[in-house]
Amino acid sequence: MSDLQPIRRALLSVSDKTGLIDLGRALEARGIELLSTGGSARALRDAGLAVRDVAEMTGFPEMMDGRVKTLHPMVHGGLLALRDDADHKAAMEQHGIGPIDLLVVNLYPFEETVAKGADYDTCIENIDIGGPAMIRAAAKNHAYVNVIVDVADYAALSAELDAHDGQTTLAFRKRQAQIAYARTAAYDAAVSTWMAGAIGEETPRRRAFAGTLAQTLRYGENPHQAASFYRDGSGQPGVATARQLQGKELSYNNINDTDAAFELASEFAPGDGAACAIIKHANPCGVATGATLAEAYGRAFDCDRTSAFGGIVALNRALDGETARAITEIFTEVVIAPGADDEAREIFAAKKNLRLLVTDGMADPRAAGRTWKQVSGGFLVQDRDAGHVEAADLKVVTKKAPTAEQMADLLFAWRVAKHVKSNAIVYAKGGQTVGVGAGQMSRLDSALIAATKAQRMADALGLRESPAIGSAVASDAFFPFPDGLMEAAQAGATCVIQPGGSMRDDEVIAAADEAGLAMVFTGMRHFRH
Repeated sequence: MSDLQPIRRALLSVSDKTGLIDLGRALEARGIELLSTGGSARALRDAGLAVRDVAEMTGFPEMMDGRVKTLHPMVHGGLLALRDDADHKAAMEQHGIGPIDLLVVNLYPFEETVAKGADYDTCIENIDIGGPAMIRAAAKNHAYVNVIVDVADYAALSAELDAHDGQTTLAFRKRQAQIAYARTAAYDAAVSTWMAGAIGEETPRRRAFAGTLAQTLRYGENPHQAASFYRDGSGQPGVATARQLQGKELSYNNINDTDAAFELASEFAPGDGAACAIIKHANPCGVATGATLAEAYGRAFDCDRTSAFGGIVALNRALDGETARAITEIFTEVVIAPGADDEAREIFAAKKNLRLLVTDGMADPRAAGRTWKQVSGGFLVQDRDAGHVEAADLKVVTKKAPTAEQMADLLFAWRVAKHVKSNAIVYAKGGQTVGVGAGQMSRLDSALIAATKAQRMADALGLRESPAIGSAVASDAFFPFPDGLMEAAQAGATCVIQPGGSMRDDEVIAAADEAGLAMVFTGMRHFRH
């Protein structure tokens, strides 16, 4: 077997016709015979290229609405035959099978069809059969056969042919074979995942995950870890689909933190008012609403000015000039928002390293979906936390009921606590976080840290007392003992929101009554690890 293999015959059968004509012309100019099917053949022929229909080669017409056209020994024999195997060569001569040296195929747009919300039967009809079969055959026989499955690789193919006088190297064919197998694997993953949902199978025997490379990263969480970023094809608003308007390349930690910030900011609908979330290490430094975006940013920044340095800012409305000026007063890594006006862009242009990302909208905090996490030897898969409560869902469990103002603060604090690493304690007042305790082994420690941060906020702003006094406190899970609750009361909280469900709920409620607190149960927790 020679490393270099010439291309004399190519089969082109593509759903996405982008670049097809230019590729066909380049191949024809090299004297390569073109085979094709259906719409691809028509497009090539309309462009004046000489094309032989696969149906002519096989002696069978396309049938069953195009379901059967390439599933034939004349095609698969031409792809799979070992060129230097005497038995294979004899079989080809006996049955009149000609070798196919290049396969160019991209598949029926199944993922796009699902994304458009098509019905079950339409999705089924957009499952490609012949395409994956040919791709896998050509990829298996990469010692002799080239396979191209992405429009993006047409240029690489042309460059390879130019560099080697119409031939390709084994290294090129191996690389394209790997790409081809990854494509069919991703395609099958999309089909199996969709079908599991369509038939209501919550825990299918096998699960497959797939993505398309968006970016090769400099490193992972630490410089000694290699890393890359993939898109899942869902098209949901967020860091994966955002457009970067300026700034340095995003790092692994930037992407992770920006996702956390955007998901939190998306808890606040733009129509309900401006909101801002500032994130550091995937936890909120501060979150606030305001009459304007600039006010919301300023109030979020005031919660923890020290931690906000070098943080990630997420906004629920398009960035404006006033807010941009305020953000540039300190070092900020990334800003993500559903748009940015010309004045904001001009202001940010002076900060060359500041990354500005814009999205086509906010995420839907109640949207269904799944998340997964690798563990040693396997994966954990769960529904994404789309849990949401309104005032009507809350159960008042203390003698004192919260006022309307307190209820608003309780719901605000609860939305934020959902996005704080457990154990999570959040103090909030007037649509602003005033203390956040995250990620501690003890809920009591989280309450202490949040209270300490509230006092630091007072010191930084020159307040006469801690802003935790008169605040609402949210706990992402139940208080197992009264001690954490009492710490919150000592810090100045006057009302509490928590899931309830502890064996000692009665003790905790009694302690709340004794302290004069109003407390509500959500019946839902928000662990976040």
